[in-house]
Amino acid sequence: MSTAFPVPAPRAGAPRVVVVGGGVLGASTAAHLARAGARVDLVTEAEVASGASGRSLSWLNSAGARTDAYHLLRTVGIDRYRTFLARTGLGDRVRFDGGLTWAGPGESHKERHAHELSIGYDSVWLSPGEVAAWTPGVDAAAIAQEGAVFNPGEGWVDLPLLVDALLGQLRAAGGEVHTGTGRAVPLVTGGRATGVRTASGRTFPADAVVLATGPGVPRDLAGLGVHVPDSSPVSLLLETRPLEHPLRAVLNTPRVALRPTPRGTFVLDSGWSEEEVVVHAEGEYEVRGSTVEGLLAEASRVLAGNPRLEVARRGVGRKPIPGDGEPVAGALPEVVGLHVLFTHSGATLGLVLGEFTAREVLGERVPLLEPFRPQRFATAGS
Repeated sequence: MSTAFPVPAPRAGAPRVVVVGGGVLGASTAAHLARAGARVDLVTEAEVASGASGRSLSWLNSAGARTDAYHLLRTVGIDRYRTFLARTGLGDRVRFDGGLTWAGPGESHKERHAHELSIGYDSVWLSPGEVAAWTPGVDAAAIAQEGAVFNPGEGWVDLPLLVDALLGQLRAAGGEVHTGTGRAVPLVTGGRATGVRTASGRTFPADAVVLATGPGVPRDLAGLGVHVPDSSPVSLLLETRPLEHPLRAVLNTPRVALRPTPRGTFVLDSGWSEEEVVVHAEGEYEVRGSTVEGLLAEASRVLAGNPRLEVARRGVGRKPIPGDGEPVAGALPEVVGLHVLFTHSGATLGLVLGEFTAREVLGERVPLLEPFRPQRFATAGS
């Protein structure tokens, strides 16, 4: 597979960087670093994309209300996907077919639509009867009577396939990928990150370390005496068996969110189904059959033709969300050479945060990251 990105010539004195984490943030950062000429090792506890990136709805968006800085970062993140798609032609793993949402009983999305228009976000208000002309595959009877918001510029990404493409770029640029290492922790000497040590006992020396372990970041930083608030909940994602269906957009409805995949399947999740997951004292997760059947029924109800859906795969585990809901990205003041990535919306931000982190590891300071640096928590607690 052609990466459609130039491969750098070996650079004398290039920094050695270890990236910890095999999800989209780790893979993106590693690929950007290697393409810039760094010597890169990516280490991951299990297999690549086996954590949060493997159970994400992966909706590419900046819908609704959020801070100006976060909205800007997300829109830049979406732009990077368009560039990636144009450079690689990998339309099987990145699609821009829009996103459709409507409100639940007693709620309204009129204010959301007005807000999106006020900030220039592409937003179209549709009556139930108009939806099919904009985005086929939705059962009009399931749409709220007031109508729905369609965002034509939104899309989705298949993160496991994207990670595979990014790691292909990493290897083409001379980087190495080490899977199944067990938990890897940063090594700190004299207040500086000097590498990582894995559970298997292997040590990877480094001039800089990037920690991108999803919901494990707060735990890993706590071991260094650094506190980052954590609101990571349990997530549950179902993937159906393949079926022929015209839906191409992402749907975010009151009872289910879903999108198609390159495999001809659907992936789906919801807030209520995640709340029904039982977390046992040993850290094991239990998903009740009634939860699975209920989620499948809700998905069928919003799809045109109300097809019978069957589960092919389910993923359950913690979804990374910082305590204040905003990304945590940047160098750690307490440890020179240690950079962290911990965020919700890892799909939307995956490419841009990897790019920005690589630039900062190599000595540049990126202004768009200023509101999201980890030291904001130390300031808040002082």
